[in-house]
Amino acid sequence: MRTRIKLKGRVKAYIRYSIYLSILLCIVDVGIFLINIRAGALLAGYAAIHLIITLTLYFYNKPIIMNELISFATEYGQIQRKLLRELELPYALLDDRGKVIWTNAAFETVIRQPKGYNKSITSLFPAITRDRLPDDSEMDEAQYELEFEGSEYVAKFKKITLKDIAEHSGIIDAEGYNGYLIAVYLFDETALHIALQEVDDQSLAVGMVYLDNYDEALESVEEVRRSLLTALIERKVNKYISALDGICKKLEKDKYLIILRKRAVAQLQEQRFDLLEDVKTVNIGNEMAVTISIGVGLDGLSYAQNYEFARNAIDLALGRGGDQAVVKTPESITYYGGKSQQVEKNTRVKARVKAHALREIITGKDQVLVMGHRMADADSFGAAVGIYRIAQTLGRKAHIVLNDVASTIAPMVELFRNNPEYEEDMIIGSSQAIEAANSNTVLVVVDVNKPSITECPDLLRFCKSVVVLDHHRQGSETVENATLSYVEPYASSASEMVSEILQYTYDNIKIHSEEADCMYAGIMVDTNNFLTKTGVRTFEAAAFLRRNGADVTRVRKLFREEAIEYKARADAVSQAEIYKQCFAISICNAEDLPSPTVIGAQAANELLNIRGVKASFVLTDYQGKIYISARSIDEVNVQLIMERMGGGGHMSTAACQMEGVGIIEAIGALKRTIDSMLENNEI
Repeated sequence: MRTRIKLKGRVKAYIRYSIYLSILLCIVDVGIFLINIRAGALLAGYAAIHLIITLTLYFYNKPIIMNELISFATEYGQIQRKLLRELELPYALLDDRGKVIWTNAAFETVIRQPKGYNKSITSLFPAITRDRLPDDSEMDEAQYELEFEGSEYVAKFKKITLKDIAEHSGIIDAEGYNGYLIAVYLFDETALHIALQEVDDQSLAVGMVYLDNYDEALESVEEVRRSLLTALIERKVNKYISALDGICKKLEKDKYLIILRKRAVAQLQEQRFDLLEDVKTVNIGNEMAVTISIGVGLDGLSYAQNYEFARNAIDLALGRGGDQAVVKTPESITYYGGKSQQVEKNTRVKARVKAHALREIITGKDQVLVMGHRMADADSFGAAVGIYRIAQTLGRKAHIVLNDVASTIAPMVELFRNNPEYEEDMIIGSSQAIEAANSNTVLVVVDVNKPSITECPDLLRFCKSVVVLDHHRQGSETVENATLSYVEPYASSASEMVSEILQYTYDNIKIHSEEADCMYAGIMVDTNNFLTKTGVRTFEAAAFLRRNGADVTRVRKLFREEAIEYKARADAVSQAEIYKQCFAISICNAEDLPSPTVIGAQAANELLNIRGVKASFVLTDYQGKIYISARSIDEVNVQLIMERMGGGGHMSTAACQMEGVGIIEAIGALKRTIDSMLENNEI
């Protein structure tokens, strides 16, 4: 076999070098013969001897050299195999089915298996299934992160075709064969991940702490003890933050700036910001418990961005009624707390300031568009009518954007249609509103602060000047870049807020009786006939509307409904299931009902009259979606439950929408959410 082995390349040329010189010498000898015969004969003899010696040495040494080369190659291959075997990087070979066929010592140490382990790679790493390995397709490489026995690895898989191996070896003819092996490399990144986690834990987080009801709490104690109450609150906050190795700096009488490490924020989240409840224990005879709001920003690209996140977070916390913590990152917003009822502000200074700002904005524009939420209710339409009156008083053209008129507000809408005192285009649709919008148009959004559920979300893009007036708690989705935002969760309704603004927008403003009736109806609907979320300012707003022509009898007639709607509501109440002995869950039949979601909300209110019921939920299957209306009195925060399911609202009045599920699945999801939140003491 060795005699049939042929050399090639530079080794072959080197061994034949002397033969080539002998041939060259013979050629030179021919030339010398032509010059001198005796000299040529002498050189010919020397050339013959040289050629004989060269050929003898060539054929004699060639087998010896071949043996030496083969021995060297064999020893070199053994050395290579030993080096690969002892390589510190864990390495293994798999067949095309993912079965282990060879491993080095480092790989055996990692998997804690002896030499010769030949099972599937999936038995070691369950996450690496056959379909995730390189295969016959164009996928030649793959990389995955793995966790194995407490260590974290990056596993790289590379396909090695047997055809390539055969071509390099020169031994096997693999033409037309597509078999392959898979090389596996494991890179231990446990220490790197620990180091990165440590750096991340030490990163800066910025927070802000506001006292929600500072002035109201101080007014409830004697003047000589007010400084003591302030000192106790400040000591409580400082001690809590110091225990987390943080810094707390008082900015104003009721505002604090806190600096924490991200690890400390994680501890706060695990404890669900128990500082919110701890502060309420400060009591030196004050009738009103002190509540705080916390906003934390982290994971920003800079300290300034974290501070901006903290400001946004505290604004969200306050906009949702206070007594809660909000953690904002670039990817998410997380809420904690929010179990206390909002404290009504007795002062109307803020309403006056917002009214003056609204007047300036409307005066500077030529046209006003007003819209509420989809499937408008009495409060949404009543507030829109109030803004329409403000615009008309200031001499500006105004339109109310309303697409579908629900049966519940149809009598109210009819008060303005075909009424000679109002223009025919007072109420327009979305397409007309988009056509009318221009650079000199201000859009006023009432009774909603989520762009996705407004009457015409696209209209927000066409109007550069946007005003938001709402009484619902803010969520992560808000109207961006609003020129004026007036969101007061303590207010009973948007109609109440607009009624207050009306009094400050223009001196001795005149409201038509139809407008007063609509706004009064809006307050009645959202307060459930002045039973829910009703404060001093609610009755003051109602009194203002009564003085301007609102008639209780006419309003009551506006609320009369069809017999089929009354029966549907009664049917929903009669079928209610009492879950966990305190949650009423029922279904509202949407067949033949013009506004089934409204009937569902009314049924949810009715269920609260059952003794022992702390919260009620009525589900309605309407137009391919499941609508859930949630109501409570004071013991359960239904807003948190609805937010967990993708909705929102108030502590006692909330709702959500679900798509792609049936009624039974939605009820199951609702029950699982209630169970989970009860288990974690979140409601």
